[in-house]
Amino acid sequence: MKILGICGSLRKASLNMAALRACAELTPQGMTLEVASIADLPIFNQDVLDAGMPEPVKRLRGEIVAADGLLIASPEYNFSIPAPLKNAIDWASRPPNQAFQDKPIAIFSVTPGPVGGARVQYDLRRVLGQLWGHVLPRPEVFIGNAASKFDANGRIVDETTRKFLTDLLAGFKDWVVRMQPKK
Repeated sequence: MKILGICGSLRKASLNMAALRACAELTPQGMTLEVASIADLPIFNQDVLDAGMPEPVKRLRGEIVAADGLLIASPEYNFSIPAPLKNAIDWASRPPNQAFQDKPIAIFSVTPGPVGGARVQYDLRRVLGQLWGHVLPRPEVFIGNAASKFDANGRIVDETTRKFLTDLLAGFKDWVVRMQPKK
């Protein structure tokens, strides 16, 4: 089972990216995680699309389509979705063949504040649901007060956080199987 990870932050020292990378070590047997980059995507502009889909967009769309599921890690910016992630969603959702159609998706958020990014997750669920992405309903994972849960190298040092992510990945594996088309 091939899972594509997407991080909503472009920061070099992003704790969301650190947690996403940690997930590669926490995946259940039979699941692999590869992390995509959204840093090279141009800002969505219909005129650019009309002139031809840019290569970085083609790459991302192909990675999403090829994956059995998506794992999105995102901070919360101004109570919602960070611009780089929303931009990636906008590009990948353009017709024809928008990439989120019937795609199993799991999300989690890592934030410095105590709420842990709940609002970004609700906005992501709303947006991705409208694109017919199937977002895992639970477990919901909100990693708040994140600075205390990672070391200086971005490794998770909090066992509860590690368990939350392990449980999310186990539930996501079952979700991906459940969302596969019936034959």
